[in-house]
Amino acid sequence: MEQHRPDATFIVAAFKAAETIERAIDSALAQTGVSVEVVVIDDCSPDDTAEIVDAYTDPRVRLIRLDKNRGPGGARNAGLATAGGDWIVILDSDDAVSPDRTARMIARAKATKAQIVVDNVDVVPLDGQIKRMFQETQLSALETLTLPAFIGSNVLFQAEHNYGYMKPIFERRFIEEHGLRFDESLPIGEDYLLLASALAKGGRCAVEPIAGYTYYIRSGSISRVLKLHQVDAMLAADATFLRNHRLDEASMLAQDRRHRSIEDARSFIILVDQIKAGSLSGAVKTAWRNPAAVRHLRMPIAVRLRRLMAPFTAIRPFGPPPKTMNRTTPGNSPHKNKG
Repeated sequence: MEQHRPDATFIVAAFKAAETIERAIDSALAQTGVSVEVVVIDDCSPDDTAEIVDAYTDPRVRLIRLDKNRGPGGARNAGLATAGGDWIVILDSDDAVSPDRTARMIARAKATKAQIVVDNVDVVPLDGQIKRMFQETQLSALETLTLPAFIGSNVLFQAEHNYGYMKPIFERRFIEEHGLRFDESLPIGEDYLLLASALAKGGRCAVEPIAGYTYYIRSGSISRVLKLHQVDAMLAADATFLRNHRLDEASMLAQDRRHRSIEDARSFIILVDQIKAGSLSGAVKTAWRNPAAVRHLRMPIAVRLRRLMAPFTAIRPFGPPPKTMNRTTPGNSPHKNKG
């Protein structure tokens, strides 16, 4: 007897998710109007994540235990390899979705002949006050998410939220036809690169303005400090992306802005590390090579730098106080990367 193919496969990569994994799974199982399967990939969690998932008796839940830690991209790729649904739904292990979300997004995909759909996001901070990420009128006017708009929204230090926060659903046939997978070399930003690659392959991405995805901010992991090796990995991944895809002029202009912002972030990280290490000469060289890095400093650090630099201001004045900027990128655990 032929086994029924589910409408959607939820891919849930999990690492140290014992406190939240049940909420994610239960929200996926509660989908209405569609048939689903939930594939949870335990990426060698040191806690009880795997045991909690294994205790589910619902046949729609499957657990994959990796024999070595592969990171968020590798864990999701392991799930993609076994997915049987017509649609792939990406769900972080500490988030949740509304019961009607999958059916609503699939319906929009069919109505617009799209292979990808993204929707609005509700953010639940530590105080529990739900905040809508994007205005529905803004997303309604967007209708489809194009590659230039997506790349352009993922420029570092540009905005608090960008389209990279959206968790897409993909038509599995489109993913398989184009051999699309998450980049396992990326410690952060693998979600961005997969969607960018899908758009570059000609995928049509519809936008659902109603929020169906809930992003929970967890205590102790509000943000991830951007590390130099992570930025270098992003630069390398973007270079590979450009080698593999031919971009139109608008997309290339957006990519140039994104590249400059990542280079600025790299210089910024080096500058901060040099200040912390008391390397005045190194900080001066970094600031000289990339003045934009100085503008991203927090005010207290900038004040401290200007005091350190007082004897050298005749060489290169730093001008007015820089804008206050955060050195963090959104995301929680190694398997919760936003943007």
